[in-house]
Amino acid sequence: MSKNDLVKTLRMNYLFDFYQALLTKKQRNYLELFYLQDYSLSEIADTFDVSRQAVYDNIRRTGDLVEDYETKLELYSKFEQRREIYNQMKASIEDPDALKRYIEELEELE
Repeated sequence: MSKNDLVKTLRMNYLFDFYQALLTKKQRNYLELFYLQDYSLSEIADTFDVSRQAVYDNIRRTGDLVEDYETKLELYSKFEQRREIYNQMKASIEDPDALKRYIEELEELE
């Protein structure tokens, strides 16, 4: 698996965590098996008694859908921004002015 594949899988895992409630049961099942449990397309197809192409199409469409949700709602993006600010806060725990600035940045994200 290439670095790009790992980055995509990690991103899809996060997007799945944020947006799974907006997906159908079938969409959730396919994404969970493919991205979280590392099933192959063939294994998923066998599990649900559908073609490999049907699984591929569903995963691709559902991936596009959660990316669209992210574009509109930005839950993952804001999560990443908050995480970065928290890390900066930890690094500057002895600097009250810096902490105040980071708190203000967090408030702007809300």
